[in-house]
Amino acid sequence: MELAKKSPFRRLVFMTGGALVIALVVVAVRHFSSGQVGGANGATTVANAAVPVTATTATRQDVPNLISTIGTVQSIDSVAIQPRVTGAIQKIEFTPGQNVKQGQELFLIDPRPFQAALDQAKSQLAHDEGVLAEAQMDLTRFQTLAKENSIAQQQAQDQVYVVQQDKGTVDVDQANVETAQLNLEFCHVTAPISGRAGTLLVDLGNLVGPPGAQTTASATTTSSGTGGQAAIGATMVTIAQMQPIYVSFNVPQIRLSEIQRDQTAAPLEVDAFSQDGKLLDKGKLAIIDSQVNTNTGTVLMQATFANADEALWPGEFVRVHLVVSMLKNVVTVPTQAVMAGPNGSYVYIIAPDEKAKRVGVQVTARRNAVAVIGNGLSGGEKIVTDGQYTLDDGTEVAVRATTSIPEGTEGREAE
Repeated sequence: MELAKKSPFRRLVFMTGGALVIALVVVAVRHFSSGQVGGANGATTVANAAVPVTATTATRQDVPNLISTIGTVQSIDSVAIQPRVTGAIQKIEFTPGQNVKQGQELFLIDPRPFQAALDQAKSQLAHDEGVLAEAQMDLTRFQTLAKENSIAQQQAQDQVYVVQQDKGTVDVDQANVETAQLNLEFCHVTAPISGRAGTLLVDLGNLVGPPGAQTTASATTTSSGTGGQAAIGATMVTIAQMQPIYVSFNVPQIRLSEIQRDQTAAPLEVDAFSQDGKLLDKGKLAIIDSQVNTNTGTVLMQATFANADEALWPGEFVRVHLVVSMLKNVVTVPTQAVMAGPNGSYVYIIAPDEKAKRVGVQVTARRNAVAVIGNGLSGGEKIVTDGQYTLDDGTEVAVRATTSIPEGTEGREAE
């Protein structure tokens, strides 16, 4: 009986709770439907928004057709200075690491032994010249007496041979004097070329001499007690020509005929750059080697540079640009505008209705940040250079900035 009395109350509670649940479900369904509609509208708004891009105009200009490679700077002349006489270094008359001029004195080797040898040779010459004069006077007297039959003809003829012998002795003496004079001059070691002197390889007081003079030099050191370390046959200093200077480099043999043809018309321009892209100097192609390297399939070439400011240094590696020809009035765009696809390269142009259009192009050369377009563009088109990765045909765009096409000198060779 007690449970029966409570049943109507429970039914009332259950009914009220059920109505509340139904109401909550209806509200939730309406809210969800409203959210779906709002989300769709938002997506439509995003889809219809213009994509911001950066653009430039395809431009016609002259672009060099060049070959880019690595080269090595080399002196046209490089001389290792070695002594030609044996002796101790008395003076060093230049500053290592500085420029020297042709004929400038660099070292003075002790000249006293050579001066003494010259004096001795001159004395011997004077003595033998006196003997010759006496023999000639006797010959004249003997010939006169022979004509008068006062002496035998044989005696006069013998005197002719004596004069000839004395003349030979005088000639030898004269040669000895010239040799002694030359050795004395060799004590003054001079620069055979103009250039930059390297580090000093001998010291003041060192005993130096030409190759093969070791035995004589050692004996001189022992007997005379000359100070300094012997440096027989050693290089004293090296001089490298700096102005003008060579840059040697190799180019593929496939480009040889093209280079030869254009080089015949006028020497081709060659630019030398540092490893960080700085232009060091401009030169001209001077030498094309006479054969192809069969191991590498390349041809060695050398360009001459004035090197007025000595920016090029012997032994330095530089990037070389050989300008083979000029591509005249070609269409160019920034390289960043060109994209690669399954069907080749393409760019996005901006149509008059501000919508993007994909256009296939053929890139025939690249130079610095510039791509040369062979087919696909005629010049004057507005090209997307940044933001093109989110574009497709017909996408509406908004140009946020414009750029210009550079005219640099760095870059890759023609393709």
